[in-house]
Amino acid sequence: MEHYYSEEQTAPLNIQEIEICIGNISIPLYSGSGVFSKKRLDKGTSVLLKYMKVNNNSKILDLGCGIGIVGIYVHKMFSNCDVFFSDVNKRAAFLARKNLKLNKIQGKVFQSDGFQKIKDKFDLILLNPPQVAGKSVCFRLIEESFEHITLGGSLQIVARHNKGGKSLSEKMLSVFGNKEELGIKSGYRVYSSQKKH
Repeated sequence: MEHYYSEEQTAPLNIQEIEICIGNISIPLYSGSGVFSKKRLDKGTSVLLKYMKVNNNSKILDLGCGIGIVGIYVHKMFSNCDVFFSDVNKRAAFLARKNLKLNKIQGKVFQSDGFQKIKDKFDLILLNPPQVAGKSVCFRLIEESFEHITLGGSLQIVARHNKGGKSLSEKMLSVFGNKEELGIKSGYRVYSSQKKH
C-alpha cells in the first residue's frame, strides 16, 4: 500500500495550485496526489512554524519536506538562511523543486530516505515526523539527525504529546542528552534538542 512516506507513487499526479497563508505571508504552491497534506497546512506543521527557533545566517534542513512548505516559509522569514529540503517521496521532492522555482528561492532538494544521500551538516533540522510510518522510522530520523547537526545546533520536531510525541521527546533526550518544549497548541508540542558534544 502506498503512503506519503513511500518512495514511489503510482497514482496520477494531478498537479494543482494551492495557496497557504501563514500569518501575513501567502505562499503559492504546486501540490498533487500522493504527498502529505496536499490541500492545506496541517495543524502540526502550523504549530512547528509558530514556535520554532531560527537564528539568522543558519544552514537549515527541512527534513521530510513534503512539497516544501516549512523550508519555503523559513526562507521568506529569514532570507539570509541557507535552506535545504529532503523527502523520501520522489513526487514530494519533484513538487518541492517546482515550488522553490515558483517562489523564486534558491535551495537544494534531496530525494533521500532519511540521510542516505545527505552528507552535509546543519545548524537546524526541522521535522514533522511521519508518525504513521511507525516509531522505528521516527527514532531513526532522530538518531541520524544528531550526526548531521553542527555543534550548538538543534533538532526541532512537532508531535502530539499524547499520540506518540512523548516517546519521541524521550528519544531526543536519550540521543542529545537534553530537550525542551518550545510551545504547545492544539495538543501538539514542539520539542527541541541541542547538540552540545
